[in-house]
Amino acid sequence: MGIGKIKMHSGVLNKVMNISVYVPESYDEVNLPVLYFLHGRSGNEEILEQLKINEVASKLIKEKKIKPIIIVCPNMENSRGINSSNEYKEIQGKYGIVNLGLYEDYLINEVIPYIDKNYKTISNKENRYIGGISSGGYIALHNGLRHQDLFSKIGGHMPAIDLSYSDEDECYFENEEMWNKYDPITIAKNHDVKNIKIYLDDGNEDEGKFYLSCEKLYSVLKEKSVDVKYNLFKGHHNAEYILSNIENYLKFYNS
Repeated sequence: MGIGKIKMHSGVLNKVMNISVYVPESYDEVNLPVLYFLHGRSGNEEILEQLKINEVASKLIKEKKIKPIIIVCPNMENSRGINSSNEYKEIQGKYGIVNLGLYEDYLINEVIPYIDKNYKTISNKENRYIGGISSGGYIALHNGLRHQDLFSKIGGHMPAIDLSYSDEDECYFENEEMWNKYDPITIAKNHDVKNIKIYLDDGNEDEGKFYLSCEKLYSVLKEKSVDVKYNLFKGHHNAEYILSNIENYLKFYNS
């Protein structure tokens, strides 16, 4: 047991995509819940090992602080996890290459069915969770809120949510209407949010000040009586912040 490496051909992106999957020692004994955990803008599926998520999970399972769980880290590239283009393409953005394509369809219609087919999962909403860091937190929140039939828990960890549409967003979105379609705060305002638990957190010295958007989203969700928690921890917008909180995240998803 440990980490498996998958190369999966995506039909909607028309390219091979990498996925890392952690399975615990008890994997062969019983079907297990699944956490889809998504990387930030400059990351990839290797965060499973880079952030020691596998090591922390094994430790917590051994100490019986969490139940055994499968953790899936798909490479979402620099896409924001949205359906931005019917055909895959790369463009130059402010912070490097931006990947455009049907990334929402890739995650929802290809990755999840592939994992349920090829791993011993409990393939229902109650035992499927989604979370992520930075832009991965943004991806987790908009997918979780727009596909509430698939997930019972959502985590946004220092999630890269902007408070308004700006010129920097134009490389991902055709217009402000499309931006609003995927904005977690707008989704929370305009849709019912029920039968789901949400965990938000950020560092008090986050360079992007994403704690402001976390506070706004938290306020919207609380007004709707959603089971949501928001933690403002000490830290910056970096890997050290995530490393210091991995245990908190895993306990939320599968305690």
